[in-house]
Amino acid sequence: MTRSDLVEELAARFGQLTQRDAELAVKTILDAVGDALVRGQRIEIRGFGSFSINHRLARMGRNPRSGEAVHIPQKRVPHFKPGKALREAVDQRTTELGGAQALASLPAQRNSHQP
Repeated sequence: MTRSDLVEELAARFGQLTQRDAELAVKTILDAVGDALVRGQRIEIRGFGSFSINHRLARMGRNPRSGEAVHIPQKRVPHFKPGKALREAVDQRTTELGGAQALASLPAQRNSHQP
């Protein structure tokens, strides 16, 4: 789902909202989440999940093309942890859609931690 899909869904669910109002609502929410993360705050949306900042320490990496050692500076990266209700809803819906067949039809995720 893209940002524009989210705007369309919001406008469709709430008939009193125009497309422009829905777009402004989505933009406002996403900006508020981004601003809070920039300030180092944690955002928790009950039943959905929480957003926080992880700190990655400086380290030495390798340029895959040349093999040369490269210094990677420390950085702060956003992290999302789904809430219990979201995890259970996704699991239940996946099971209802056919379990293993539904999972097999999903596109492969990069860097997935699942076997």
